[in-house]
Amino acid sequence: MPSGELFWAFLVAITLLTITPGVDTLLVIRNTGRTDLKAGMVTSLGICSGLFLHAALSAVGISLILVQTAWAFTLLKWAGACYLIWLGIASLRQAGRRGRPHEPRGDKTREAPDRWRDFREGLLSNLFNPKAALFYMALLPQFVDPEGPVLFQSLLLAGVHFVLAMLWQCAVAVAVSRSRRWAIPPWVGRMMHGITGGIFVGIGAKVAMTQA
Repeated sequence: MPSGELFWAFLVAITLLTITPGVDTLLVIRNTGRTDLKAGMVTSLGICSGLFLHAALSAVGISLILVQTAWAFTLLKWAGACYLIWLGIASLRQAGRRGRPHEPRGDKTREAPDRWRDFREGLLSNLFNPKAALFYMALLPQFVDPEGPVLFQSLLLAGVHFVLAMLWQCAVAVAVSRSRRWAIPPWVGRMMHGITGGIFVGIGAKVAMTQA
């Protein structure tokens, strides 16, 4: 177990990181608005599940090898960039859709539920994010007692991050879902999809241009 002082320092750091808006929050908002509340929660579950893999890789030193190997980091960076751009294009396509005349007002931009797709998008978004690997490589070792079982401590801290991130992202999903009950014109939903898609594409392009 990490010492009490290390644990509380980690808790403060990870809480601040969790509530800072980023790709994960944006994806939860996008998928909740695209389908329903459960979509946002399943997306969050996928995102947070990836944390355990990053923690395990960090514990065994693979993250360090990955970052120090230029071609491997470049491959991860491009995979993440392409995936973010793909998500952005999907949102932009959603923004361009117009509902048929018989569709109920306010549901014209909502898709049929696909829980596996929601989970998969969240998981891949986390796994293909080079910033997540860098974060776990740089942050986790600072809060791990080297005299104790490193893998166990890393997974334990990832579990804490999992709980905090799930609570925060699900709260965001609830807020987005409740906003869907308001009489929002369909064009507002399409505009939000367009903005979200543009941000995803922009982030993906930025990741692709970042030097390893």
